[in-house]
Amino acid sequence: MPSSVAQDVRVWLEENWRADTTLREWWRRLAGSGWAFPSWPTGHGGKGLALGDARSVTQELAAAGAVGPPGGLGQMMGGPVIIEHGSDDQRDRWLLPLAAGLESWCQLFSEPGAGSDLASLQTKAVRDGDVWIVSGQKVWTSGARTADRGMLVARTHPEAPKHKGITYFVIDMDQPGVEVRPLRQMDGGATFNEVFFTEAVVPHDQVVGEPSNGWVVAVSTLAYERQGLGGGAGPRPTLAGAPGERNGFLDRKVSELLAEAAERRGEQAAMMASQSFSAMASLARERGRSEDPAVRQGLARLRALGEAHRMSGLRARAAAGAGKMPGPEVSTGKLVTSELGRRARDLSLAIEGAHGMLAGEDAPEAGRFQQMALRVQATSIAGGTDEIQRNIIGERVLGLPREPQVDRDVPFKELAVGTQRGERR
Repeated sequence: MPSSVAQDVRVWLEENWRADTTLREWWRRLAGSGWAFPSWPTGHGGKGLALGDARSVTQELAAAGAVGPPGGLGQMMGGPVIIEHGSDDQRDRWLLPLAAGLESWCQLFSEPGAGSDLASLQTKAVRDGDVWIVSGQKVWTSGARTADRGMLVARTHPEAPKHKGITYFVIDMDQPGVEVRPLRQMDGGATFNEVFFTEAVVPHDQVVGEPSNGWVVAVSTLAYERQGLGGGAGPRPTLAGAPGERNGFLDRKVSELLAEAAERRGEQAAMMASQSFSAMASLARERGRSEDPAVRQGLARLRALGEAHRMSGLRARAAAGAGKMPGPEVSTGKLVTSELGRRARDLSLAIEGAHGMLAGEDAPEAGRFQQMALRVQATSIAGGTDEIQRNIIGERVLGLPREPQVDRDVPFKELAVGTQRGERR
């Protein structure tokens, strides 16, 4: 028997879902009803529901073919972090605009010298009355060119050990002193950016949590990111456009965006299919390699790992449906996704043999496996490297001793001086 929540959503959709409105109006209506992010607080785009009930809302939206809530880093990480660590004023100010798709946020964490060891970041913020002045550089930032705000971690207390002198800000991106430069990737795209801050300004009331205690907030953000990337949260309803004024979708008709989304899904499905077992098996048959023992072993390993990954995802979804918090499958899921990509890359190019060195129209199947081989490298880096995921699994799941951290209690300014002199700690 359908839950009362599912029935309520169904009735609401019958009365409200229309494809002839603008995306802005639909997302406003969805957020105002509380069905946009139902686990968020009432009045802030949600209804305060448990995770299991919230997932049934997602399923009903998808079943109706309705455009789902806005999707982006602000919605996936920013909103939950503000709910957990923000002030009442920050919740009132930011949650509803995020839920209604009026804002797009980016994540300003990684730096050239602080990737996996994020606590070594050197972007600094100095307080000047009611504002903070930010200078430094971030890198590998998705969506920075069109983001309205950024989730920023910066060094505010260099006399403290590196984990204890960091503050978490929400910074306005469209201001003097913020420069965004796209990074060209080897597959031809420019998904990521580097961001330079030159005395950019953040009001003090945009500090999330306590000053110099931002590491706790940053860890929460990373947990929500891993949950989104590898937690098996289940299918999302149809996404028809990116949130935020600067992305240019809000005033377009939903029906037009749905048609474009269907075309994009077909392209994305074709790209994702390049990593699948069925695509590998088909390629082996076409290239006359299906009886090769080495190829058959590679296919078997890919199929076995893929099935284990699928079942682990089902377990994660069942836990979410029961209202439980994500478990170790969040980190293992992302780690296995990286491994599946590498196996598909190596196997496809091995099957193609010398033809694997070609690209574009000269390559088998117009080079889609070569494009996949170039693209999958990012999976093991984005959202926390494979090495970080293994540390998390070892320490938090298996209970192994933590890695030695001889610099954990050393004032950061001493570490920074040592780095500049070429010393290692």
